[in-house]
Amino acid sequence: MGKHWADFQYEIYLNGMSGAVPRLPTDLTRLEELTEQRLGPGPVGYVAGSAGDGSTARANRAALRRHRIVPRMLRDVHERDLSVEVLGRALPAPLVLAPIGVLSIMHPDAECAAARAAAAQGVPFTLSSASSTPMEQVAEAMGDAERWFQLYWPKDPEVARSFLSRAKAAGFSTLVVTLDTPMLAWRPRDLDQAYLPFLHGVGTANYFSDPAFQAGLAKPVHEDPNAAVMHFVGMFSDPAKTWPDLAFLREHWDGPIVLKGILHPDDARAAADAGMDGVVVSNHGGRQVAGSIGAAAALPRVVEAVGDRLTVLFDSGIRTGDDIFKVLALGAKAVLVGRPYAYGLGLDGQAGVEHVIRCLLAELDLTLALSGHAGPTTLGPADLIEETA
Repeated sequence: MGKHWADFQYEIYLNGMSGAVPRLPTDLTRLEELTEQRLGPGPVGYVAGSAGDGSTARANRAALRRHRIVPRMLRDVHERDLSVEVLGRALPAPLVLAPIGVLSIMHPDAECAAARAAAAQGVPFTLSSASSTPMEQVAEAMGDAERWFQLYWPKDPEVARSFLSRAKAAGFSTLVVTLDTPMLAWRPRDLDQAYLPFLHGVGTANYFSDPAFQAGLAKPVHEDPNAAVMHFVGMFSDPAKTWPDLAFLREHWDGPIVLKGILHPDDARAAADAGMDGVVVSNHGGRQVAGSIGAAAALPRVVEAVGDRLTVLFDSGIRTGDDIFKVLALGAKAVLVGRPYAYGLGLDGQAGVEHVIRCLLAELDLTLALSGHAGPTTLGPADLIEETA
């Protein structure tokens, strides 16, 4: 039997007997508004903002909303088990914390607080290349808990090689390669504030601490921080990369490799042909291509194309437990959740991130049970209906 995540609601009600109520809302869709009120416009815009007029972020939510759950009755859901196997790893629930860079703009405890929260709840934490904290420090904060490393594939192959060997040495098990950010999109909320943390040396910790990166500098980082920032900007990503370049990653990483940002079934097939282990169906939470397809609208075709060959994961637009239910029913094996935990971090540090994880999984557990499922493995497209209006 797995842990009954739904018990979190009784914990909340019992705490209420002594007058205690949750510090953060249990409807996680309210966190963005609270964060807007409490944090400065630069950090809030950087996390909440999207490409263009925000149409892709809205499309992500709309694509999830179009699918409605069809509950089934009189099925034994007394004992439930949310655990899944993903990329050869046993996880207590189909949830992973997505890579989000520069978390120090949300809370001084930054990535370490989010990583500790994930470790405490047993869910994997994905560390961004663009973190405010060096990967070794985050690994130390997590002990032996499951952790993944996200790579923004730099132009300099020596830095890429160094990142991969450092991540491996620090116990990161899975490599998540973000493909949808060969350059930064047009993001009005950041542009209107002229806010890009990297230019101030925030979110560059993995680079500035890297021997291969330092080798490309005339002076140490602390002696000429501006030169270090410009060196970073020049190599952060590489719009010239193509499918054959994946061989380099396979050569320098012996664990699972997952490609993030896949929306077209042909790209998913190319990932399988290149010997990758999985894909994340994602449009970067609407932050890269304005006017893009909603991620949940792209998911069924990707599952149909490669579901039997690759592990299909999903992110972009997940805010609630029923969102997770829907995506699992559409064929994803697990979801990555991003902005909600960043808001939880900004509002209440490690405790805020744990609150977000527990709310999501309690709501997923209850949604499964109340819809006639004792776990995610029995879900399928027949449990949903798509509204066309």
